[in-house]
Amino acid sequence: MNQGVYSLSAAMINQLNRVDVISNNLANLNTNGFKEDNLTEGSFNNYLERASKKDFPITKLDTITNTVPKIDGDYIKSEVGSIVETNNQLDFALRSNDTFFKVLDKNGEILLTRDGSFKNLNGLLSTFDGKKVLNNNNQPINVAEGFEAQISVISTTFSNLDKVGNNNFKINDISKTKPVIDNDQHILMGAVEKSNINAVSTMVALIDNQRRLEQAQKAITGIGEMSEKLLTKIEGR
Repeated sequence: MNQGVYSLSAAMINQLNRVDVISNNLANLNTNGFKEDNLTEGSFNNYLERASKKDFPITKLDTITNTVPKIDGDYIKSEVGSIVETNNQLDFALRSNDTFFKVLDKNGEILLTRDGSFKNLNGLLSTFDGKKVLNNNNQPINVAEGFEAQISVISTTFSNLDKVGNNNFKINDISKTKPVIDNDQHILMGAVEKSNINAVSTMVALIDNQRRLEQAQKAITGIGEMSEKLLTKIEGR
């Protein structure tokens, strides 16, 4: 097989993954508190180096594969989305990009979110999908006068979080979180944070990745056609 097919096939897989991520970003353009997902690309250098240190035999195929690009990881763009005033006393926006609200899901698991579009559910402050908003003692908050001071705000980095759904996060290491004692400076009442997706640049990126995918596909088709013509000539001699 032509060695170029390895890199081109890997490039197609990478672009397909990128298209999926970018499409999901666009689909959540209007999701409150949504953070843009991104992918990073690398090669198999790390794996080949580890194999050589363990005295594994390095074959010709390994050397070729080492140049093949691959999706190496992912990360979340942490920039604060646009803040939109709603004048609703149950809406809250976080000012800094490393703070989160604490909520309780149906399974009793504590999650974090930046979506502060809350509602009154049977007298308790809840998210739009029924998760209970918690105070610093991990207790639900009664919607009464002065309830906003009870809302727990947690500080941590996005690298310490895994996404659950589109705008909730699971904590990886609780020791890397810090409760904010006074939330007045961190919460804006009567407003919500929108997604941090830039519709124009994201659409351009989607079109660009689709074109790269098509180019890699055409290149593989071209290699196949050239190989077929070459074999035909060899067989004709």
